[in-house]
Amino acid sequence: MPEDRPKAVGAWSGLGGIAGAIGPFLGGWLVSAAGWRWVFLINLPLAAIVVAVAVRHVPETRDQAAQGRFDVRGAVLAALALAGITYALTEAPQPGASRLAVIVAAAAGVACGAGFVLTERQRTRTGNPEAMVPLDVFASKEFTAVNLVTFVVYGGLGLVFFLFVVTLQVVAGYSPVAAGASLVPLTLLLLLLSARAGALAQKIGPRKPMTAGLVVVTIGMLLMTRIGLHTSYLTDVLPAVVVFALGLSAVVAPLTATVLATADVRHAGVASGVNNAVARAASLLFVAAIPPLAGLTGNAQSHPLVFLHGFRIAIVVGAALVACGAVLSFFTIRDDALRAAPAARPECTINCPVGAPPLEPGPEEVRSGHQTPGAPEAA
Repeated sequence: MPEDRPKAVGAWSGLGGIAGAIGPFLGGWLVSAAGWRWVFLINLPLAAIVVAVAVRHVPETRDQAAQGRFDVRGAVLAALALAGITYALTEAPQPGASRLAVIVAAAAGVACGAGFVLTERQRTRTGNPEAMVPLDVFASKEFTAVNLVTFVVYGGLGLVFFLFVVTLQVVAGYSPVAAGASLVPLTLLLLLLSARAGALAQKIGPRKPMTAGLVVVTIGMLLMTRIGLHTSYLTDVLPAVVVFALGLSAVVAPLTATVLATADVRHAGVASGVNNAVARAASLLFVAAIPPLAGLTGNAQSHPLVFLHGFRIAIVVGAALVACGAVLSFFTIRDDALRAAPAARPECTINCPVGAPPLEPGPEEVRSGHQTPGAPEAA
């Protein structure tokens, strides 16, 4: 029922936070006790449980207004574009990489990306089948701008989440459990502060919290460069994680709210999905490109000082990306972005989305075919 949705989202967010806190311990224990492959294999029984519970207890729902077939061509072209570009970015800096293979993969990825845009443009216009990403969702310049902010920011954040825990093990000699647990304060602070940041952004506008939060995130990332061969958790790691978490807590809820507020209300669900996909694609592409360019190739993990040098370069690049996001937020996000569309508030205000902004459901009035009175046709 619609009236139960806020409670359900709160329960989902809380359980996500618990999982985020348990994950580092479980992952570290599995790596130490059974080997790193079990970090991936553990997903199989968990997925089986989810499927069984969903089949038995989750009622079927569908959008009665939806029509046409699934956009198979768009989905395939998007996947191939990411695969080709990612392969090229990963392989290009590697010693002995085939230049021809890299060029072919990059060209194929770019061609598939162009094909995806043309396909979505044509299907946005005709509506049969419906476009996977309706391009009219980008009619709002501010929606496009906030997704550009998302791209550069989550590109930088992806470098932290990919390299930070590994560096603590390779360079500082932490155990897998200790390295994973080092980020627990991040999860706790996001759970405690994200809802308050969302409320503040609703009151004063998203531009200032997002800009200030990204500046603080940048400082936290630069503090991470203090990690070395004899790193103390209390004096080196914890301050960097806490500063990083405080900044991130100020960013995520306002960013999600701005995404929803600057898109047409009928595209609220699609807008959230686009923003989440932009964040994940950014992490994928920058993680594929930056570490190899920073020297983290081949057997770098066997040489702590080499790995440390590459880590510091990659983190500084990531900090520069986040700082660019702060500048973009300051100049492209309006203070009244959330006041202009009061119906488009995020339901996922308490969350710990370290990988990407939270996905938001489409508004109930859109599912029933009615627009909220007073909601703008387009921001």
